[in-house]
Amino acid sequence: MHVLVATDAQHMLDDIIAALGTPETSFTVCRDGRDVTLAVTQRTPDVAVLDLQVGSMGAMAVTMNLRLDESGGRLPHIPVVMLLDRIADVHLARRSGAEGWLVKPIDSLRLRRAVKEVCSGGVWHESVPPAMQHS
Repeated sequence: MHVLVATDAQHMLDDIIAALGTPETSFTVCRDGRDVTLAVTQRTPDVAVLDLQVGSMGAMAVTMNLRLDESGGRLPHIPVVMLLDRIADVHLARRSGAEGWLVKPIDSLRLRRAVKEVCSGGVWHESVPPAMQHS
């Protein structure tokens, strides 16, 4: 599996690699969200794990760009797992078209489950308040 990670926080990158790293897993790391599209054109990932806050272009904007490029036929579909700062950020993940999200702090088990689910075509919507579950 090839994972694209967008984060500028070293501790977050360390956690993601520790959770998803196996001998069969490779990573492309973008420390600036503006670099994601180019990275995807160079090597299409199986999944993108995007930190909500990444410099001048965070996970919401990156996901929306990926979805726009996909709808225009410029990029293939890339499943996205967004790492949110708080439950209140769920609407950002939902509106951007992310298949999955987790609220930080993340742990290995939750991240592995989310990635596995979105890579198999499913969704992982963690910490969705009951009022938002059916919207």
